[in-house]
Amino acid sequence: MKRDFAFVVDRTVEAGSLTKAALGADKKLITGVSVFDIFEGASLGENKKSVAIEVAIQPTDKTLTEEDFEALAAKIVANVGKQIGGVLRG
Repeated sequence: MKRDFAFVVDRTVEAGSLTKAALGADKKLITGVSVFDIFEGASLGENKKSVAIEVAIQPTDKTLTEEDFEALAAKIVANVGKQIGGVLRG
């Protein structure tokens, strides 16, 4: 399964740092993270950019429920916030 996220980060943050932070949220379930869009515009705020990522999720021992996916999404958002100060784009 794949899930997309878009984070607003400082313009100086490298996309690789974002993918590493997302991957670090759960190395057992997350099998890959790739960037598919970078956007910069006045609507994001000064010196900010949006980086959109696709997260590949592969459970190995059970079928995940929607609640499991929501918990994993929360871990990804929290880890990105903690590691690089990114916030989920609303």
